[in-house]
Amino acid sequence: MTYAGDVSPEQAWKQLETNPNAVLVDCRTQAEWNFVGVPDLEILGKATVFVEWVNFPDGQPNTSFVEQLREAGVTENNEVLFICRSGHRSIGAAQAAAAAGITKSYNIVDGFEGGLDDNDHRGSVGWRAANLPWRQS
Repeated sequence: MTYAGDVSPEQAWKQLETNPNAVLVDCRTQAEWNFVGVPDLEILGKATVFVEWVNFPDGQPNTSFVEQLREAGVTENNEVLFICRSGHRSIGAAQAAAAAGITKSYNIVDGFEGGLDDNDHRGSVGWRAANLPWRQS
């Protein structure tokens, strides 16, 4: 494993709640943020950092990802929890951050709305299914 590890949405929330240096990075696309919803950390006095791992609408990798993380204030001192839709893109994001020296980079398994179930629907697992705070943009 080339990043710090995988955590559940509930574990991520606990880390955000207890560690003042913990940061949540939503690496989905602008379209997903706008139409699906976003994690809401207001109750913790924190704000989610939004940096696309893959650019919308062309689907190309964001070659400025690490630079944009740093511009958003993410440093080596942070514990960084990456979330995407289902917990796959966030692995790549955590790996890229760790390779850039942000070694406390974690992937949130099942992401914001989880993978497809047997009926090809999302939402039975992930951040929203865990009833963690979120809002529509």
